[in-house]
Amino acid sequence: MKFFVDTAEVAEIKELNESGLLDGVTTNPSLIAKSGRDFIEVVKEICDLIEGPVSAEVAATDFDGMVKEGDYLASLADNVVIKLPLTMDGLKACRYFTDKGVKTNVTLCFSVNQALLAAKAGATYVSPFIGRLDDINLDGMQLIEDIRTVYDNYGFETQILAASIRSANHVSDSALAGADVATIPPAVIRKLAEHPLTEKGLDAFVKDWKSTGQSIL
Repeated sequence: MKFFVDTAEVAEIKELNESGLLDGVTTNPSLIAKSGRDFIEVVKEICDLIEGPVSAEVAATDFDGMVKEGDYLASLADNVVIKLPLTMDGLKACRYFTDKGVKTNVTLCFSVNQALLAAKAGATYVSPFIGRLDDINLDGMQLIEDIRTVYDNYGFETQILAASIRSANHVSDSALAGADVATIPPAVIRKLAEHPLTEKGLDAFVKDWKSTGQSIL
């Protein structure tokens, strides 16, 4: 499963990218607002920083506006992915960009039917929002499994991008459910490496090594 980081904080992206764990980045208007920076400036900086896909979301909600904004965003860098809402206008815009060879991420997916439409519109990625479904007592992970089944039934090439991830368990469960990608907040990516037995074992190894009085260098 590929890992995208879900943030607009360039310093966080740079640090995680240096670990070799990142395959891409997703941003959205809320993340840009939290960063307090200019949207276009941030997108350009992120695209210069990493080689993988960078999802940049349109602000318009009508087809013409999405196309105009998406064309501009696509001109910023070769690795920009146009992020579009899962509405009828968004799906129409998805087909427009797909036909032009521009990658798309259809976001705010909450049902199998929506995911089916995104695939038929030629989306590169579809983003089911796990956490937001869990928030209203629906099973977000079941949605990932159901989309996987439908896509495999018909050979759709659209990649399932598990989004709205809130915990380390969401990541492992998404991988088990067959998601192609997970877009994860920086803090959760770091949590993936943590385990109390790892920490306990490392403490013991360090203590034992010190007792030998040796040095590798």
